[in-house]
Amino acid sequence: MTLETQGGKYRAHNARREDLADGTILLTSGLSLGPVARCSTDWLVDWAARVPDRTFIAERSGPGWREVSYAQALDMVRAIAAALADRGLNAETPILIVSGNGVDHALLTLAAQYIGVPTVPVAEQYALIEGAHPVLERIAGMIRPAMVFADDTARYGKALALPVFDGVEKVVSRGAGDGMTDFSALLKGQGDVSALNAKVGSDTVAKYLLTSGSTSHPKGVLTTQRMMTTNQAQLKECLPFVAEKPLVLLDWLPWNHVFGGSHNFNLVLSNGGTLYVDNGKPTPALAHHTIENLRMVSPTIAFNVPVGFGVLRDAMKNDDALKQQYFRNLDMLFYAGASLPQDIWADLEAIAHEVRGDMPLFNSSWGLTETAPAALIQHEFTDQSGIIGVPLPGVTIKLVPADDDNRFEVRVKGDTITPGYLHDPEKTAEAFDDEGYFITGDAMKFVDPADMNKGMKFDGRIAEEFKLNTGTWVRAAGLRLEILSKLKGLAADVVLTGADRAEIGVMIVPTDALRAGAVDHDGALAVTQAAEIAERLKPAPNEGSAHAVRRVQVLAEPPSMAEGEITAKGNLNFRKLLMTRKALLDRLYDDSDPATIKV
Repeated sequence: MTLETQGGKYRAHNARREDLADGTILLTSGLSLGPVARCSTDWLVDWAARVPDRTFIAERSGPGWREVSYAQALDMVRAIAAALADRGLNAETPILIVSGNGVDHALLTLAAQYIGVPTVPVAEQYALIEGAHPVLERIAGMIRPAMVFADDTARYGKALALPVFDGVEKVVSRGAGDGMTDFSALLKGQGDVSALNAKVGSDTVAKYLLTSGSTSHPKGVLTTQRMMTTNQAQLKECLPFVAEKPLVLLDWLPWNHVFGGSHNFNLVLSNGGTLYVDNGKPTPALAHHTIENLRMVSPTIAFNVPVGFGVLRDAMKNDDALKQQYFRNLDMLFYAGASLPQDIWADLEAIAHEVRGDMPLFNSSWGLTETAPAALIQHEFTDQSGIIGVPLPGVTIKLVPADDDNRFEVRVKGDTITPGYLHDPEKTAEAFDDEGYFITGDAMKFVDPADMNKGMKFDGRIAEEFKLNTGTWVRAAGLRLEILSKLKGLAADVVLTGADRAEIGVMIVPTDALRAGAVDHDGALAVTQAAEIAERLKPAPNEGSAHAVRRVQVLAEPPSMAEGEITAKGNLNFRKLLMTRKALLDRLYDDSDPATIKV
C-alpha cells in the first residue's frame, strides 16, 4: 500500500513476525525486493546513457559550483580506471583516501570500483591532526595500501610524509610536490578496461570501511558490491518516491562513514540524482557554508544529524526565503546519529506547514557499518522522534529476549551483511551466532508491543552496559543521556563508571563554563560548581542503585584521538578512556581525593 501526499508516494509498513519457542522473535518485511544491480558502476553507465548531461556531482568552486555530468563522470572514471590498471592495482592493492568529500574523491572511488580495487576512506581528522597521526599509521599498517590520495598537499602534506607511506604512490589534486602524482595524470589513462569491469561481481569487495571504535579498536569491514546494491534496492522499495523525480541532495555527511559514503552517495547514483557536496557542517565555524549553499540548492531529501537540524531550524526562523528554498521540494527529512529532540521536530513541522501546507516524511533508520547500513527504516508517517521502524525487504531481524518483556538484543541476516573483517578471522567468527546472524550488540524495544508495525526504538548498546558488584545491571546508554540532560551547560560528554564496584560514578568532559575557575589536581579538576553538580545529580529518595549516581570527577584533559579515546565520529571510546585513565578511575572511588564530588 502507498500513501499519497503532496510530496509523493510513501510505502506503508508491512512487517511480519514469527515467535519461536525459546522467546526469540523473527521480524521480516512483507514487501518484495525489486531488481538488484550487479555493481555500483552499472548505475553510472546506465544514467550516463539515459541523462548524459544531468549533473551527477558538484562541489563548491569560488562563487559557484564545479559540476560533473553523468557522461563526463563515466569518461573520467574509465580513464582513471585504465591508469589504475596500468599500475597493476587489483583486489589486493587497496587505495587509502585521507581527505574528505569531493569530486576527485568520488571519481577515484568509482574508478577503483569499476575494476575491482577496494578503496579505504578514513576520517580526515587522522591526517589533519598531528596528534592523531599514530592512528593513521596504525590504519595504514592494517590496510597496506598501494596508493594514498589527498585532495590538497597544503592540508595533508604532513600526513603523506609519514614513514608508513614510504614506497606508496601519493596522488594529490592540488599542490603535488616531488615524488607525488598529480590527480590530472590519472585522467590521462588510456585503454579498454571493460574486461576488468566484467569480472566485478556481487561478491567483489568495493571498500573497507572502518568501524567507529566506540567500544573497541576500529575494524576494517569488508563492504561488497552486493551489500551496497541490495541496500539501494531495499530503499527504493520502501521509499518509492526516490525513483519518481531526480533526487537533489546537498550533503556534508562524511564518506568515511557508511551512511554518507554508501547510503547517501549510492542513493543519488542509483536513482540518477544530483549530489551537491556541502562544504559546511553543523559547527559554529562552518554552519554558514551550509546556509550559503542552501540559498543556491533546493534539496529533495535532507539528511542530517540532530544538531544540524537544530542549526537549520534556528537559521530559518526569521528567514522566509531560506524556509521556501529548504522546504519547497522536500520529499523527506532524515535524522541520523542520535534521537532528534522533539522540540526541533515540532518547529520544523510548523515551518513546513507554513511553507507548503503539509509535512514531508520525517524519519530515521537503524543499521551499522556491517549492515551496509540500513536494516530497519521508518518509512511510514509518524509524529514521534526516536522511532527506527521495521525491517527492509530481504532482511531478517532476530530479537533475542534481554532483561525484560519488551527489550531485545538485535541480530541480523541478509544480503546486506558483511562477510567479515579485514585480516581478522577471529573477530569475524565472533561476530556471528551459530545460525549465521550478525550479532549487533544493540538493544531495541517495540514502540507498541501489540503492534509491530508501529516500529522499534533503539534502547542502548549491550556492550556499554555493566554490572555493579551487587549484581545489579546498569543500562549505561539511557542513563548517560539522562545525566547529560541534567548537566546541560556543564558537561560536553560523560563516561559512566561502576563496573564491579558498589556505586555508579561519572567522569565529566567539561564545557568551558565548568572549566572556568577550576583547579587541576593531576588530571582531575576541582570545580567551583561542585555543589551544583551534586544537586543536579541528586537521586530521588527511592532511586535504585542502577540509576543513582554517587560520585563525580571532572577530567582536566580532553579525550585524545591519538590515544583512541575519541572516535572519528567524535564519539567517546568508553572502554579505551577508562583503560588509559585507570589511575583517575581509581581516584574517583577514593573519598579523600580533593577532586571527587560526592553526590
